Amino acid sequence: MYQRTVLIVEDEILIRMLLADTLLDEGYDVIEAGSVLEAIAILGQRKVDAVVTDVDMPGGLSGFDLAQMISDTRMNVPIIIASGRHRPRPDELPGDAIFVAKPYGLDAITTMVAGMISSERQRLAS
Repeated sequence: MYQRTVLIVEDEILIRMLLADTLLDEGYDVIEAGSVLEAIAILGQRKVDAVVTDVDMPGGLSGFDLAQMISDTRMNVPIIIASGRHRPRPDELPGDAIFVAKPYGLDAITTMVAGMISSERQRLAS
């Protein structure tokens, strides 16, 4: 059975570790990135089933930039964008990205990831 892979893009190590541990406990394979550039490199090398990214990231590129790049390349990867500072309108989000305000509940994120992966899998099967 294929293990679904989630890429977490978060520069705050404790948040990233906590989210990674939670998703691992739910049975996902988890890849971690501390910047958008690191995430882009991973996306070029690995199949990823969902991305959870923070907005404010080091290196000059934001989570919005990452989501736009994923959307532009039509990778068909569900994206959750999280921030404690930004509150974008749905029409400001790239592709089918979903926004979640920080602080978020880990149960809410795992439920969203599961739903997004399931929806994408159903869409690709039809």
